Amino acid sequence: MHPDPEENLWQDYIAQSYFSSNYGRGLAGWLMRKGHVELERDFHPGARFEKVLEVGAGEGVHLPFVRHSFSEYLLTDKNISALERVRFSLPPGVTMQVEDSLNLSFPDHVFDRVIAAHLLEHLPHPHLALREWYRVLKPGGVLSLILPCDPGVAWRLARCFGPRARARSTGINYDYWMAREHLNSIYNLLSYIRFYFDFRREIFLPLRLPLPDMNLLYVCTITV
Repeated sequence: MHPDPEENLWQDYIAQSYFSSNYGRGLAGWLMRKGHVELERDFHPGARFEKVLEVGAGEGVHLPFVRHSFSEYLLTDKNISALERVRFSLPPGVTMQVEDSLNLSFPDHVFDRVIAAHLLEHLPHPHLALREWYRVLKPGGVLSLILPCDPGVAWRLARCFGPRARARSTGINYDYWMAREHLNSIYNLLSYIRFYFDFRREIFLPLRLPLPDMNLLYVCTITV
């Protein structure tokens, strides 16, 4: 039996190469940015959410795409190293805090919007995460999600290009780490989302047909 790969190598790769590998030039980068743009399509500069919570924010990739105004925008992540990388470039009104997205420290009904971009597929109990995010939202608040259509046919095909090749060129076994990172299939996640929430706008990218196998990303805006 082969030994486990060194986790430090994967963490270093994520820290140094995640943004460039997933948001750089090429079709993969365009599509990833398109997902964030689509998540903000319902909003405009005249819209306002007083208090916004982003869970699993990492290095704050989604923040530059936000179109509406806000009084407070809280970036949270369980990984303090990711947050530390954006500490000195935060715009006014944006703060950061270490939080476990499955067990938030906030009281009930305090946020007008909760954003989770490319997070739910990583969590061991996604149904509990959805309930936790719902708990901290005010009535009438908005839950915003981006998910990969993994393991759909189009997603598996796209893995043959882009980030996988770049990871392998640095000695990283991309498929192994994706198997460990992406714990939940898009089919299971859709079942949870559609069971819990009636008022939602769903978009599949890039083809927009409501078929995970034919698309790479799922974007969802939920009004609670």
